[in-house]
Amino acid sequence: MAKISTFDDWIDHFRDWQKDIGYDAALLGDYEFETKLGETHSSEIEFGDFKAQTKWERVGQIPNQSIRDALLNLIVYQGDTEFASVEQQKNLLDTAPTDYDRQSLVRVNREEMRHGWQMCYLLVNYFGDSGKLEAAKLLERRASKGNRLLGSFNAPVNNWLDFFTYTQFVDRDGKYQLTMLSHSAFAPLARSVAFMLKEEFFHMFTGNTGLTRIIRAGKVPIPVIQKYFNK
Repeated sequence: MAKISTFDDWIDHFRDWQKDIGYDAALLGDYEFETKLGETHSSEIEFGDFKAQTKWERVGQIPNQSIRDALLNLIVYQGDTEFASVEQQKNLLDTAPTDYDRQSLVRVNREEMRHGWQMCYLLVNYFGDSGKLEAAKLLERRASKGNRLLGSFNAPVNNWLDFFTYTQFVDRDGKYQLTMLSHSAFAPLARSVAFMLKEEFFHMFTGNTGLTRIIRAGKVPIPVIQKYFNK
């Protein structure tokens, strides 16, 4: 496993991950990965036992270890889903029904990569050695090996009906997860989620419009579509 001392070390590992999964970085064009931070809903904790206290800016300000552990776990799981989804979908790049669909898939992939990048920024810069270890592990697991943390992110995405259903429903679920995290008492996480939510909208749009086109065309039997809805 790669040793991570700084975020630059992690970026090098990220580039290696792209190569290892066979993702051609040239597809991303001049897109530059970066950390994006938005505004929080409030400067104060919005609910719970610590409501009305100032949101925590550093892990050391979090009052007990169980909350710190839960926070680390939330960030790790969020990051794991982002990288896993790219691994699940990359095989569809060569079978896109139109150039528009291919470019949409590339955009979805690069934004999922950036979301994983954002979570690893938090892990490396706020959680010490344990965070650096977890950030490295996010790039070691593989959906193809079935060792991503959530089962649905190990399931193959085999065709474009599958992909459109995925972005319609799995990304919609992700929107609610991100909305929850946007109210986090840990301010750096809340700030990180602001732009992720904006980017997530396009993923759901891709799924919704893709399914709409398939249904209107009337070529795929409804029982087949239902099978993917039930997946």
